[in-house]
Amino acid sequence: MTYRDDIWLSPEAGNFATFRALVEQKTNPADWPLAAEIAGNALLYDGEMVRAAAPDRAKREDVMAEWATALAKGPGIIVIRDGVSSDALDAATELFSGMIIAQRATGEGGGDHFAKPGANDRIWNAAEKHCVADPAGFARYYSSDAIAMASEAWLGRGYQLTAQVNRVNPGGSAQTPHRDYHLGFMTPDQMAAYPSHIHGVSPLLTLQGAVAHVDMPLETGPTLYLPYSQLFFEGYLAYGRAEYQAYFAEHHAQLPLTKGDCVFFNPAVMHGAGTNVTKDRERLANLLQVGSAFGRSIESVNRAAMVQALYPTLQNMAGTERANAIAASAEGYAYPTNLDVDLPVGGLAPLTQAQIVEQALADGTEPAVFNALIDASEARRRS
Repeated sequence: MTYRDDIWLSPEAGNFATFRALVEQKTNPADWPLAAEIAGNALLYDGEMVRAAAPDRAKREDVMAEWATALAKGPGIIVIRDGVSSDALDAATELFSGMIIAQRATGEGGGDHFAKPGANDRIWNAAEKHCVADPAGFARYYSSDAIAMASEAWLGRGYQLTAQVNRVNPGGSAQTPHRDYHLGFMTPDQMAAYPSHIHGVSPLLTLQGAVAHVDMPLETGPTLYLPYSQLFFEGYLAYGRAEYQAYFAEHHAQLPLTKGDCVFFNPAVMHGAGTNVTKDRERLANLLQVGSAFGRSIESVNRAAMVQALYPTLQNMAGTERANAIAASAEGYAYPTNLDVDLPVGGLAPLTQAQIVEQALADGTEPAVFNALIDASEARRRS
């Protein structure tokens, strides 16, 4: 008996017929008693209902329980109408628009993980920039019960909120349909290096969301999504293959949004921003990526100091022994980082510290030069 095939998935894993059976189910209104309506197989909730339930612990938990179930076992997507107040939105929109103008003047910002550079205007780390520039406005904005309850429903207490503003300009092209962070930012070969249970854990570590800052009729290209696709276990490995992309193109759903609407979805839902086919309308959204409090180690470790001290010893090692020593010392993951300056290199993520170490060793880099490379990498990661 061997457990190999159960634990190590191949890059070609996943049965297309199984995928189709999962995503072709229909949402039954009787299963979601708190939803105001169903559209595009997704669940829509009334913001007033959410705000009324928020102060009452039992009612709050009822709402969050339905949302958690919908994200895990249901369509995977919820919309809260009027989730952020208009005055908070207007102040933030004005602030974000000024930031975009400043970025364009300096050539900073922009870029996109799943769309062509230049199609969108991006503000990376928008939460910190928003908070520092306008603390009172930030507090009004993130006092939203919709944002807090959706985050708590999926991740529990202590969640870590990040935000990235995305403005898709007239003519801005669609994103490639994808799953999201963590595994979604890797190539199939990289994903296959993680045991199968991590493919199950990854969607539980983050919640994807967006706040509509303007009305978003379909022609402006609001997000395309495939309800129930989060249920397909091998979906991280499979989504990029031609048959899955073709199925998404033919069968995706799309919801028009109104200013103030909040959308939240399981990161394993296959999705992608649509094309803005208008000639004169900008689509501005604040994209939220909320992380689990548990996505951190127990100790704070200065890994830069470790690899700089270790590097001369590593130069005299080889094979799996050297690889094991690097794994025990270097930061092996690219995030969190400062995406304004620490840009992806040849893929969806910047180089990890471990990759910098491995490349320096392969190039025969001297220790003093290596130390400078690590210092520069650490500087790029800071916001």
